[in-house]
Amino acid sequence: MVTYDQPEYVKLSLPRLLDTCGDEARVWLWHNGTHAETLEFARTFAQDERVERFHHCPENEPLRVPINWLFTESTGDMVSKVDDDCLVPDGWVPTFIAAHDDIEQLGAVGCWRFPDEDFAPDLAMPKVGEFPGGHRVLQNYWVQGSSFVMKRACVERHGPIAQKQTVTQYFVRLALQGWVNGWYFPFLREEHMDDPRSPYTRFRTDEDLQARLPLTARLNGATTLAEWEDVIRRSARASQAAPLDPRHFAGWRRRRHHLWLRAKGMAGFTRQW
Repeated sequence: MVTYDQPEYVKLSLPRLLDTCGDEARVWLWHNGTHAETLEFARTFAQDERVERFHHCPENEPLRVPINWLFTESTGDMVSKVDDDCLVPDGWVPTFIAAHDDIEQLGAVGCWRFPDEDFAPDLAMPKVGEFPGGHRVLQNYWVQGSSFVMKRACVERHGPIAQKQTVTQYFVRLALQGWVNGWYFPFLREEHMDDPRSPYTRFRTDEDLQARLPLTARLNGATTLAEWEDVIRRSARASQAAPLDPRHFAGWRRRRHHLWLRAKGMAGFTRQW
């Protein structure tokens, strides 16, 4: 888990993560920046038996840096990342580990972060695959960079996240090498507190959003709650509409697919993951 400057979220998300990791997982904590209240709260867990390592980085490093810290220095069979604005669900760790044990080609499997109203069965259900062990996965070439579990073998075979590469691009790279990525189905849903529809959100008014604009909202020019919600809705729809063949997201196929998304009203947003 990477923490930064939102103590109201971290006070919910970090204890929740620790309570759900069980005996199968240990948590690595990385704090970016010098926000005193958030740093103090995160540091209180440094000696918790469920915490393997705590690291404070005074600079606000790109997410690639702490993710690669975990990818390259941990020794577990699986690696994962959870955002500090997300509440993970019960049972996510043992469910995902069981799926990895049963599905040899499973790369990154994640929790679903969108509300029920964003689910589009006509788009999603044709992409739900049946796998050994009775597992079902809504297959996609990427999952968001929070609440996923990925085999360490992916890092060992293909290396960590490259310079200037996003987490999304890294997952595409894995898909191009034959790994299956996607969301476990039926969904194990994480609560994304930065979604203005979440009961835990800090964004109650347009002024709240403008005062602490999330990176993805800023990249997409969203300055009102309605605009920010629209970005999230389009992201959910594009996730379900994306073709299963990852070659659509490389070279000329990527450009053609982007034009198709624009025609369907699902492009025009940029992911921070």
